Amino acid sequence: PRHKCGNQKSCPQNYFAFKIISGAANVVGPSICFDGLVLMSSVKNNIGRGLNIALVNGTTGQLLNTNTFDMYSG
Repeated sequence: PRHKCGNQKSCPQNYFAFKIISGAANVVGPSICFDGLVLMSSVKNNIGRGLNIALVNGTTGQLLNTNTFDMYSG
């Protein structure tokens, strides 16, 4: 069976599924999936070099904001 975000197991009731993939240099971009919805990816064109962060409401699971922090350029 297929589980949310491609995880191997389903989450217990009242828990959110998530999967974070860091990527590989500039070949494969990072991605963040939360509760079956891809929040950040190269396809959505909302990732960048450095730290990619998605702010999610821990009670409702609603996406509040996404941003990137370029740690290389300072």
